[in-house]
Amino acid sequence: MIDLFARQRQCLVIMGHHFVRDKSRLLQQWRNIKYVGVLLLVMSAQGPMINYTIYHIDDLQLATASLSISFTNVLTVIKITTFLLYKWRFVALTRKLETMYQELQEDKAKEELEASNRYATTLVKIYYMSVSSTGMYFMVAPILKMLWSKLRGTQLDIELPMPMRFPFDFESSPGYEVCYIYTGLVTLAVVMYAVAIDGLFLSFTINLVAHLKILQHYIKTNTFKKSDQELQSDVSFYVRYHNIILDLYKEIRDVYAPIVFGQFLMTSLQVCVIVYQMVTHINTYLVFVINSTFLCSILLQLFIYCYGGEILKVESLMVGISVQLSNWYNLKPTHRRMLCLLMQRSQREAIIKAGFYEASLANFMAILRAALSYITLIQSIE
Repeated sequence: MIDLFARQRQCLVIMGHHFVRDKSRLLQQWRNIKYVGVLLLVMSAQGPMINYTIYHIDDLQLATASLSISFTNVLTVIKITTFLLYKWRFVALTRKLETMYQELQEDKAKEELEASNRYATTLVKIYYMSVSSTGMYFMVAPILKMLWSKLRGTQLDIELPMPMRFPFDFESSPGYEVCYIYTGLVTLAVVMYAVAIDGLFLSFTINLVAHLKILQHYIKTNTFKKSDQELQSDVSFYVRYHNIILDLYKEIRDVYAPIVFGQFLMTSLQVCVIVYQMVTHINTYLVFVINSTFLCSILLQLFIYCYGGEILKVESLMVGISVQLSNWYNLKPTHRRMLCLLMQRSQREAIIKAGFYEASLANFMAILRAALSYITLIQSIE
């Protein structure tokens, strides 16, 4: 049996989470201190980043370099805060989907859900490798630069993994080592929570889409040439199954609303500053490649939400079409009315939306087009 959320659980365990309610009040308080401690650790990184931006305010290239990382940090704070507020709702969602997976009886339905879960697991692994590689690059790059300078016998430039400026001597020992370890802990928290929370969203939506496809399969393959009692049981099951899926969709939409809003807002701001970095360093091949890679990593996070929202919206509409393609004409008027109600409900799209941001591929493409427009605009100004 496939473990639906193995990778996400691993990341959350690294961050100190477990999924059993503590009976001891003292133990609960201790765990809450750990969770809030991680949140405060990530929030504290904003100070040195803003300090760096203010210090280099006259140098837009350095200032924007710090802002792009700062926006990522703000987004992580939103994700951690949302998770801590709704932790047990996240747990309830995972358990409900795992229960639905285990309760499936028909072989065809099980095959559909297993294939979807393998697909979701593969995507989460790819995302994990992408985010981890980005974090690893930031941590290793300063050390490699120092080793290269030492081998060439050139002046040794001390750099931190992230553009930060502290109110003490951080360019010599032991200040540098302390700041390096601090930055590493912040990076670890950012990577682990990004993979866990974004990966959960991807798995949630792909699982719901699989259940919608299974419902469509049930409806389309039913001949409806049965006794009244069997027909009543079948149609009632379809309506209940559809309602369960929609209830889960609403729960996911509500829980992820702050994250989706923050993801769109922060990504829009990040695209602006990273595109500026790319254009101003367009003749410096290595810097241009690094900025391009970072931009792809940022857009990948947004793509996860847009892709999940898009496939959920499309498949929710397909339920109504499956009713039209079914053998509904074999039903009596009473049963037809029940299917008609199901079809009418499916005409309301299952949209993942937060404020004025809708998680869809159309909006993702709009941000890509905006990025290209920024490049053209900045080049014309330059």
